[in-house]
Amino acid sequence: MELTRAYKFRIYPDTKRQSEMELQLTLSKEFYNLLLEKSIKSYKEGNKKLSMAHLNKFAKEIEKDRKFLQIYSQTRCEIKYRVLKAYQNFFRRVKEKKSGKRIKVGFPRFKSKDRYCSITYPQDNGSFAIVKKNKKQMLRVSRIGCIQIKLHRGIEGKIKTLTIKKTGREYFAIFTTVMEIEPPKVENTNPVGIDMGLNSFIALSDGTKIEKPKFAKKAEKHIARWQRIIAKRHKGSKRRESAKLKLQKKWEDVANQSNDFAHKLSDKLVNSRYTSFAVEDLHIQNMVKNHNLAQSIYDASWNRFIQMLSYKAESAGMKVIKVDARNTSKECSNCGNIQDMPLSIREYICSRCDMQMDRDINASINILHKATTLGQRESHAQVDMASAIQQESKSRIEELRTNKTHPLQNAVIA
Repeated sequence: MELTRAYKFRIYPDTKRQSEMELQLTLSKEFYNLLLEKSIKSYKEGNKKLSMAHLNKFAKEIEKDRKFLQIYSQTRCEIKYRVLKAYQNFFRRVKEKKSGKRIKVGFPRFKSKDRYCSITYPQDNGSFAIVKKNKKQMLRVSRIGCIQIKLHRGIEGKIKTLTIKKTGREYFAIFTTVMEIEPPKVENTNPVGIDMGLNSFIALSDGTKIEKPKFAKKAEKHIARWQRIIAKRHKGSKRRESAKLKLQKKWEDVANQSNDFAHKLSDKLVNSRYTSFAVEDLHIQNMVKNHNLAQSIYDASWNRFIQMLSYKAESAGMKVIKVDARNTSKECSNCGNIQDMPLSIREYICSRCDMQMDRDINASINILHKATTLGQRESHAQVDMASAIQQESKSRIEELRTNKTHPLQNAVIA
C-alpha cells in the first residue's frame, strides 16, 4: 500500500531570503489573478469550457511581462493547476446543487495578499534540497536561496513536493512524501461506534464519553478585544496590519490546541483495544446553517478529527466506516422506535420499550448497528461476524441500562 504523508517544519529566513519569498508570493498571487481574469473574459466571449490548454495559452500571454519569469517554471505550472482545480470544484458544486444538495456554489475568487500564502515546488528535481552549511541544517530552494530549517523529526519515504507557506509572521516548509508499507492484518473483533457531539466531543458505543476543552471559548475575550482594535484603526495603516497579525496569532494558537487534542485522541483510539470505527458521514456545510450552533460546530473540528482517525487507522490495518447520520439520535437502539429528540433533551427515554440511556451513547450504538448492516450487504462472509457484533451491542445496551455510571463515562483526554 502506498502511504502519503506531509511533514511540516519551521524555517527561519534572514532578511534577504524573506524579501525573496515575499516577492515570490506577490508575483504568484498576481499570476493567479491574471489567469482567473483571462479565463472569465474567455467565458464571456463564448468559450464555455476551460482546459489546461486554455490556461497554457493565457500563461504565455501573461509571461510577456518578464517579471513573471522570476517565478520558478514548475511553480507557474502549479498555479495553473490551482486555477483549473478551482473551476472543477465550482462546476462540481453546481452539479451537486442541481441534484438537490443544499450547498453554496462559490465562484472562484480573486486572491488578496492575505489569501495567497503559499508557493509549491511540485517535483523533487533539484529545485529544492536539504543541505548542511556551517554545521546547520539548511533548505536550499530555487529562486529563494538557503534558509535555516528546524528538522525536529526524520523524514520517511521519498520526497515528492515542497510547499513554502507563510502564516502570520512565521514561515514553514511542508514536504509531501510517499512510501510503500504493508499494514498489519487486524481481525475485526471489537468494532466501536462514534457519535460526534457538542456537549461531549465524542461518545462511544461502549459507554465512553470524551469531553473536548473549549479552546475558542477560553480565548474569545482576547479575540474580541483584537477585533475591536482592528475595527477602530484605519484601513491600510501599519498599526492595523500589526493588530491583524496579533489576531491571526491568537486564532493560530486556538487551531494548534485543537489539532493537538485531535492528534492525541485519534492516537489513543487507534492504539486501544478497538479494531474498527464506525462514524457519521457529516455534512458540515448544511449543519452550520443553524446560526445558533455554527460557531460551536466549527470549533468542534469534527472533519479534522475523522481525517486523522482515518489515516492512522488505515496505517494500523483498521477500517473507518462512514454511515448515514439520519435518525441516529432519534432511533431507539433497543427496539428501533423513532421519536423526536430536541437538542435540549440529553437523555433518550423510549416511548415504546421504556429504555433509558444517554442520548449520545444511544446514537453511537445506532451508528455501530448501521455499520454492521452495511458490512452484511457488502459481504456474505461477514454475516457471522455481524451477528456476533449485534449480540455484543445488545449486551452493551443492557449493561448501560442497568449501570448508568459506566466506569469509562465522561473520560477526558489529558
